[in-house]
This record gives sequence, C-alpha cells and structure tokens, in this order.
Amino acid sequence: MTAGADASADTVSIPLDKKLEMYRMMLDARLFEEKAHKLFFEGLVKGTSHLALGQEAVAAGFAAAMRSDDLTFCTYRGHTHTLLRGADMGALMAELLGRGNGICGGKGGSMHLTDVSVGAMGSYAIVGAHLPIAAGAAWAAQARGTGQVSVVFFGDGATNIGAFHEALNLAAVWSLPVVFVCENNLYMEYTPIGAVTAVPNPAADRAGAYGLEGIILDGNDVEAVYSTATAALEHARAGGGPQLIEAKTYRHGGHSRADPGTYRPDEEVQEWLDRDPIPAFRARLEAAGVAAETLDTIEAESDAAVEAATEVARSGPFPDPANLETQVWADGGSSWRN
Repeated sequence: MTAGADASADTVSIPLDKKLEMYRMMLDARLFEEKAHKLFFEGLVKGTSHLALGQEAVAAGFAAAMRSDDLTFCTYRGHTHTLLRGADMGALMAELLGRGNGICGGKGGSMHLTDVSVGAMGSYAIVGAHLPIAAGAAWAAQARGTGQVSVVFFGDGATNIGAFHEALNLAAVWSLPVVFVCENNLYMEYTPIGAVTAVPNPAADRAGAYGLEGIILDGNDVEAVYSTATAALEHARAGGGPQLIEAKTYRHGGHSRADPGTYRPDEEVQEWLDRDPIPAFRARLEAAGVAAETLDTIEAESDAAVEAATEVARSGPFPDPANLETQVWADGGSSWRN
C-alpha cells in the first residue's frame, strides 16, 4: 500500500461471529455513553467528560482484532477503548460516578481510565503525551520478545504536537511493534484541523517523513477498520516496524459535555449523522442474511448490560478518604529500575 493509500477497500474475510461481536461492541459503546450522558444531567458524573458517540467503529474494529495481551493507549475520549478492551462495564460506569468500586477506585474519573488487567494502559489528558509512552511499551515488548503490540489512539490535533513526531521517528528508527491510529474527527476541540495544518491528511500525509506508509480508511466502516487493524498488527508483530493509520470519523456531539458544537455547519453534521456506523453496519448485516431478530436480541442484551452496570455504579460506595494519598507518590529513588 502506498503512502496516502485508501485502506477502506482492503478487506479480509471476516467470520459472521466476528461481525456480530463487533456489532455488539459498537452497541455496548453507544448505549454506555448515551447512559453516561444522561447521568451527567442527574449530577452523578463528576468533572467533565468527552464522548465518542459516532466513533465506535474505530474502537470496535481494533479491539476485535487485537490479541488479549496487546496494549491500548488512548486519549481523554477513551470510554469506548477502555470498555471494548474488556474493562468491567459496572466498574467503568462507577469510575465515571466517582465511586469507590470504580476501575481506578474513583480517583481517575472520565479522563483517566486504566485497567492494566485487560491491556487498557490508560487515558491521557495531555494531548499527545501518551504516544512516546506507547512507543516505550512497544520497546519493552520488543526487548522481552513477548510478541505484544502497542496500539495508540490519538486525535487529529495531536499530529501538530511534538510528541507525535518524536514518537513516530523513534518507533521507525528502532522498528518498534506499535500501531499509531489517528482518529481524525476533523476538529481540534473547536478548531477545524484543516485551518491550522498544511496538509489535507494530518497523519497520513506526514508518514513518508519517517519512512512509513500513510494509510487512510473510513473510520465509520467497522469491517474496513478490522481488516486494516488485522494487517497492521500482523505487520508490527512480525517485526515489520510501526504502522500509521488515519481513520476518518466524526463525533456526533461537541468536544465535551459543555460544548454544544454550534461551530460546525449543520449540513456537515447531518452528512455524518447519515453515515452513523451502527445503523450502516446493521443494514449490511441484514443485507447479508442476518435475521433482524438476531440483531434486535443483541441490542436488547446490550441495553440490559448497560442498565445493570448503571445500578452497580449507583449503588457503589464513595471512596474512603483514607485512600486519597495512596498510589500517587514515588520516592524519587532508583529502585524501580531494578
């Protein structure tokens, strides 16, 4: 595939059970975030939050393709990535509510989700900061010979951050097993990425500077994402070095819960709403012969799972103040190096 190539048409044969798994994943992510959004208005979610409604196909396609011991690094818009890697839904919702039974004990909240047990290595609030960390984890995997791959998700705005270029360069020089995934939703917070970037594809068009392919795909097509992810993971795992993928997608809402998103043209928003990845994939499954009742059952099960998770979160205790200063201090010594 040449630089700037469109990966959307390059598909692998995907078994039906894998397709249904991805459909369930997208529904879980969508219904989870819709519920979280409702809980905002009840005053139960503490702090700000950034939803990925509309971007579920990227998280689902990669999560379905990754090995269980691969590592995910994501941004503060990380609910879906953390959930779909296998974090317990009830504990994840409890974290959003700041409860002691949350995956981080209520300390992390929406923007700092971590569950190392399932390879969800954290959501990072500082733009671009996690790219060198993902490269470091890939170096560790390479040195240990574990066969693990780091997959790091970031927004289009991070492509103008120094850490993006530093991480790409080092990963290329050391041929690290890391896949860089730009979730290009066209906006850096409130600013169109095209207004402040010299190239039309902020990630893919810069790949050649580091000797990499610039892979572009339709981030709303979960099958294209899965196929591209599968190939990229195999490439990195086999020692072929890093891959850089730009997934074109769109967030349905504003940057955060405080942002109505009115700076976006109405016709643009409607165009992307019409390309919603979930109904589009359902239509494709039905056209391929999957019974509507089967898909209805998956939707009902996802809805029930989210409701159960919400009850777990609501009933969870608030954190014990005695835990406030635990897990936050290092003595500055060198013992950790050993």
